[in-house]
Amino acid sequence: MRLIAIVLTLVAAAAAQSSDVLGVHDLSLSGGSRIKGQMSAACLYCHVPHSGKGKTALWGQTLSPQTYGTYTSTTLENTTLQPPLGESSSLCLSCHDGTVAVGQVTPYGPYMMSGTMPSMGTQMQSTHPFSLQLPMKDAANLVASLVATQTTSDQTRAVKLVHGNVECTSCHDPHIQSIDKQSQNFLVLSNQKGALCLACHESNPRTVNTKTNPLTGWSTGIHANAANLVQPGAEFGNYSTVAEFACLSCHKPHNGAGSTRLLRADNETDCVSCHSSGANLAPVAPNVFAEFSKPAVHPFTSPSGSHEANETVLLNQNRHATCADCHNPHSADQVATFPLPPGIRPSQSGTAGISGSDGVTPLTPAVNQYENCLRCHGNSTGKTTNQAVYGYLPLRSVVSADALNTIPEFGLAATSSHPVMHDRTSPFSQPSLRPYMLNLDGVTQGRAMGVRILCTDCHNSDDNREFGGTGASGPHGSTFSHILERRYEFSQAPAPGQAISNLYPNPDLGSAGPYALCGKCHDLNQLLTNSSFPEHARHIQDGFSCSTCHTAHGMGSQSATVTGERLVNFDANVVAPNGAAPISYNRSTNTCTLSCHGQTH
Repeated sequence: MRLIAIVLTLVAAAAAQSSDVLGVHDLSLSGGSRIKGQMSAACLYCHVPHSGKGKTALWGQTLSPQTYGTYTSTTLENTTLQPPLGESSSLCLSCHDGTVAVGQVTPYGPYMMSGTMPSMGTQMQSTHPFSLQLPMKDAANLVASLVATQTTSDQTRAVKLVHGNVECTSCHDPHIQSIDKQSQNFLVLSNQKGALCLACHESNPRTVNTKTNPLTGWSTGIHANAANLVQPGAEFGNYSTVAEFACLSCHKPHNGAGSTRLLRADNETDCVSCHSSGANLAPVAPNVFAEFSKPAVHPFTSPSGSHEANETVLLNQNRHATCADCHNPHSADQVATFPLPPGIRPSQSGTAGISGSDGVTPLTPAVNQYENCLRCHGNSTGKTTNQAVYGYLPLRSVVSADALNTIPEFGLAATSSHPVMHDRTSPFSQPSLRPYMLNLDGVTQGRAMGVRILCTDCHNSDDNREFGGTGASGPHGSTFSHILERRYEFSQAPAPGQAISNLYPNPDLGSAGPYALCGKCHDLNQLLTNSSFPEHARHIQDGFSCSTCHTAHGMGSQSATVTGERLVNFDANVVAPNGAAPISYNRSTNTCTLSCHGQTH
C-alpha cells in the first residue's frame, strides 16, 4: 500500500504541473473515461506494484498475444514487424486492439468495469507503421537524423524513437491527454500545422538511393497554408483550418479508410472531401469534381488500376489519369495569377514529367506543363482512344507509326506545329494571329499572344477561370469533345471523298460558332479576306471545318506529297485521293490534289 501511496503522490505532483493527468485513461469512478471501474486508484488499471506482466512499466493489464496485420506499401523502405510481447507498443495494444477486456489486470483483477470504448482492431494495415525491423533504413521523405543519429527534428525532444524504433509512445504520452490542447489524443507534442508529423518526415529536398522526396515544397504549398475553416461535420478532428490540420486533412494515422498511405479515402476520393464544393470547408474550395460530370473528361481508373505512388513516371497506360498523376498534393499551390507558357502552373508544382527531347527521361519535378502531359501522351505504350468519350478522331493523311504520340507532332523536327514544346519558328507570317487570346466570351482580351502556348490553352474546362469563367482551370472535363475549351466542329463524311454530312455554311464566327476554339487565337474574319490562302473564304462560307485540311497539333511525320506547312494535313476520313494520284499539298505553289465532298481538285 505504501507503493500505491507513492504512485498517487507522483500523480498529484504531475497534476500540479499540468491541467490534465491521465484524462480518459483515468478509468476510476471519478475519472473522465467512458469505461469505468470501481477502484479509485487510477494507476492500478494499467500498473501493479508487484508481478507486472510487461517487460517495463510494472504492467498489469493482460497482454494480447495477437498477430496483427501491419502497414505495407510499395514505397515503404522499412519492414513492419509484430510488436514484441511485453514491449512498448504491446502494452498499449493490450487495451486498444479490442481483444482483451479492459480491467483484466493480474494478479489482482479482473476488475468489474462498465461502459465500452472503440478499438483499433488487429488489422492495422491502415495505421501508421510501428515496431520496425532494425536497423531503420533511410528514405527521402525522412529527416536525415532519424536514421543517422536516431533522433527526430523536434527541438523539444518530445517526439523520440523508443530503443531506436517507432512505437506508440513515439507520438503518444499515455499519462497526459492534452499537451495538444486542440487535439487531445495524448500527443507528445501539438500537431498543429503538422508539427508532430514533420518531426520525422522531411519537407525539404532530399534524394536517397536516387529517389526524390515527394514532400518537397510542403511548407509553401496551399495545403500547408490554406485558411479555409474545416467544418465539424467533416469529422477530421478539433483543429480549425486546413493549415492547422495540415497532414491530417488527407491522412489519418489510425484506421484510415484508404487502402494505402494512411489516406482518409482511396486516391482521388480523398480529394473529393474538399474539392467537390461540399459542406466540409468554409469558404468552399473550387468545385473541381463538377467538371468530371461533363461529357468529355479525363478518366480516373482503368481495369489495370489507378495511380500508384511507386509507378514509373512514364505511364504505360493512359486510361487512369487520377488527381495525383497531374498534381502533387504536398507542394501544389493556389493559382493566384497565370504565368506565361511553357512553365508548369502552381497547382501542378512538384509533379513529375517526361522530357520532350527524348520522350523517356523522367523529370522530378516537371518544369514545363507539357512535360507532365507527356507522361501519357508521348512515348508511353497502351495508349487508347474512346470515341464515345472523346468524340470524332480525324485520320490524318500523313501519320507517324504511333498516331497518339504528340512528341513528333510538337517537336522541332515537325514541318509545322503549334508552339507548345518550342517557340514559334514558322518562316511565314500569320496574318490571322491575334495580339491577345480572347476570353470565353469571344470579345474581351485574355493573355497576350506570346511565342508559346500551353496544352491547356486548347484542352481545358469549358468554364475555366483563366479565360473568364467561374470553374476550375485545367483539362478535367468539358462539354466539348476532346476536353476542348470551346466549340470546335470536325467535318465528317460517310466515306472518304463523299459529301460531308455536317456542313456549317456561312458560320457564326463568334464564341458560339463551330470554330470558336480557333477564334480564340485567330481572327476568323481575316481568313474570310483570304489573307493567307486564296480559297479560305470559299471553304469557310461553304461550311467546311478547319479540321478537314489542318491538323491541330503538328506534322508528326514526313511525306513526299504533303509539304505540311501551316499545319496542312488532310483528314483521310473526309478527303480521298484524286484517282491514282495520292493526296498532295504543295505550299510553294498553293496547290493540292485530292477528292473532297464529291469534288475532285
